[in-house]
Amino acid sequence: MSDSTVAGHHSPTVSPFRQPRAVWAVAFACVVSFMGIGLVDPILKSLAGQLNASPAQVELLFTSYLVVTALAMLVTGWISSRIGAKKTLIAGLIIIVVFAALAGASGSIGQIVGFRAGWGLGNALFIATSLAVIVSAASGGFAGAIILYETALGIGIALGPLLGGILGNISWRGPFFGVSVLMAVALVATIFLLPATPAPTHKQRLSKPLAALKHRSLRMTSITGLLYNWGFFTLLGYSPFLMGIDSPIKLGMVFCAWGVLVALFSVFAAPRLQGRFGTPRTLYVAFGLLAVDLAVIGVLPHNHVAVITAVIVAGAFIGVNNTLVTTAVMSIAPVERPVASATYGFVRFIGGGLAPFAAGQLAEHLNAHVPFILGAVLVLVGAVVLSTVHTALEAADRGEVVQPELTDLDAVENADILPEAVTLGNAD
Repeated sequence: MSDSTVAGHHSPTVSPFRQPRAVWAVAFACVVSFMGIGLVDPILKSLAGQLNASPAQVELLFTSYLVVTALAMLVTGWISSRIGAKKTLIAGLIIIVVFAALAGASGSIGQIVGFRAGWGLGNALFIATSLAVIVSAASGGFAGAIILYETALGIGIALGPLLGGILGNISWRGPFFGVSVLMAVALVATIFLLPATPAPTHKQRLSKPLAALKHRSLRMTSITGLLYNWGFFTLLGYSPFLMGIDSPIKLGMVFCAWGVLVALFSVFAAPRLQGRFGTPRTLYVAFGLLAVDLAVIGVLPHNHVAVITAVIVAGAFIGVNNTLVTTAVMSIAPVERPVASATYGFVRFIGGGLAPFAAGQLAEHLNAHVPFILGAVLVLVGAVVLSTVHTALEAADRGEVVQPELTDLDAVENADILPEAVTLGNAD
């Protein structure tokens, strides 16, 4: 096996759940951070009613958060390569604590949207660095760290709506204050339990993530991610208005069920399906099923049972897609993984951020059918775009794609806190 990073995963010989305290501190912060994705779903209708806002205005809570996250992805490597990984994590956590609390203390939808944007900046700094930190500190090698990270993501996605529903049943301010408190706990744990990371020795160029789009494989898989995330966040952002449920806790339970399927299919089903059918074929089917799911909502937007059922079932397809689209990007991008991750994150979160707002506008000016039919079409287009790199994905599945040697160490993740990622093929 080459010393270069080779696409593929090996089962860890050490349990991914037997970890040092520092890893658990960061993993806990990951869970809380990922809660933020679905946290506001159960309170969208409450916010609209109590703050006299339209659904399109409320959808800006997703847009400001995700678009700022996307833009910030372009500078996270530049920042971390100057101040170090631990300081970047701490900065991201502090920003989230402050802006989540400010959102909870807001008096208008405009203020909440603005503070969610600040939250997105902190989120980008945190999520762009947390995986690298977990990989450097975790036992069980690279594969074990990935399993732990995906588990944290799944738990966060599942618990976020439930926490949002429980606290939102008390007040719409509750979920925001709840995240602020939990992130403050994670901040203290990170400060005291995570050892100092090595000082950066190389500085990443600010232009590098955008420059990486010149590579066709990364560009096409990133566009695939944008189109897929448009459908994903159309469902996540606008479906609460179609369920006929006014209780935040009941909405939270619906999205908790959705999140449980996302977690299970992301962590357990996706690797097995990939191993049996390969990455491209598994994704074509998952994309097709998600498109059908969105189309069902588009055809029956006023059938509450159909919408609720379709949303929950979509969790299975989204779980598979979340894992394998990211795997596709990381396995065939001809640049270092941290750069590929930043570039992909920027492009896909643009789609995820614009979709909920567009859904609100389309439903308001046309009807509730249009945003979901559009989402279904764009997901299918995403499958077509993905097919342009079909051969490269199959080669990666066979372990034939060798990523570049990490000689141009422009990011701290490469030089200082991702030593095991250089030999992914031999991680175990």
